[in-house]
Amino acid sequence: MKIQACIILSCIGSWALVSLMFPHVAVEILLGMLSPLLLAIGTLTLVERTYRKAPQKLTSLMTQAFLGKMLFYGVYVGVIVGFYSFQALPFAVSFTVYFIGLHLTEALYFQALFRAERRPRVVENGW
Repeated sequence: MKIQACIILSCIGSWALVSLMFPHVAVEILLGMLSPLLLAIGTLTLVERTYRKAPQKLTSLMTQAFLGKMLFYGVYVGVIVGFYSFQALPFAVSFTVYFIGLHLTEALYFQALFRAERRPRVVENGW
């Protein structure tokens, strides 16, 4: 199963579980999860595709992605907190947990991806 599908299933499953325990803040938790999830999936897809096709462009892509994410997160949190009337603390906790968890997952996946590409390939005849 691709990493993106695993991440989506994990996030939706964790949101459903927490929403069952705290149904009065289900929307806040969903909104806190949504942005980090979508950007993590997008980043994973772009980095994986770029690394396989043109690894020399990866640093430029990662820099642009970082700047784009900073801008998007700032606007997203500002819009959510500024225009919607709901409990801000569950949103902030959800956003923080998913943000850190998904960025950690990205980093570990990228480490595994880059390490796997550097390993020497073993040929069957021993050459």
